[in-house]
Amino acid sequence: MRKLTLLTSAVAIVLALALASVTKAGGDDAKAQAQVGQPAPQFTLQDQNGKATSLADQMGKIVVLEWFNEDCPVVQRHYQADTMNKLATKYADKGVVWFAVNSTKDKTNDTNKAAAANWKMDRPVLNDSDGTVGHAYGATNTPHMYIIDKDGKLAYAGAIDNDQTGHKTDGKVNYVEKALDELLAGNSVSQPQTKAYGCGVHYAK
Repeated sequence: MRKLTLLTSAVAIVLALALASVTKAGGDDAKAQAQVGQPAPQFTLQDQNGKATSLADQMGKIVVLEWFNEDCPVVQRHYQADTMNKLATKYADKGVVWFAVNSTKDKTNDTNKAAAANWKMDRPVLNDSDGTVGHAYGATNTPHMYIIDKDGKLAYAGAIDNDQTGHKTDGKVNYVEKALDELLAGNSVSQPQTKAYGCGVHYAK
């Protein structure tokens, strides 16, 4: 009986240690991802023309990051509705910088250039085909939207709007537009986080 008790205790200890290890790993992963209110992860990526583009160069400006994949039907719906281009143009006049980020595996500068031309994107489409930046931000969907404030901190993360199906007629809210208006007025973002929707990001790993 004593041996059985000791064996049971040993098993319990091993399981507890394993659980603690899993919990700690999960915590580390969560900390590794961008957190609203914390400094946004820095990066340097090439745009569709091969030009190196660094987030650090945008300090003092509000920056929008739009996770993008031209093959995603939800992304296509928003471009057909002119959601992204219209907003990017509207806020460019107010000093807001807008980057599309493509973390889709096997995408290249050339495919991003073709997509930009097809969808009339007059802004950088950044190549993150190895997924490093996407994982750093915890981007799960296309589109997944992030807004970085003038101090370099993440101010918003989530969906472009509350119209997941594209059929909402009443009560439609564009979260990114609302957040940008609040930041430009010198206020904090009233709804800093929402659940992103769209296609899953097709990471290389």
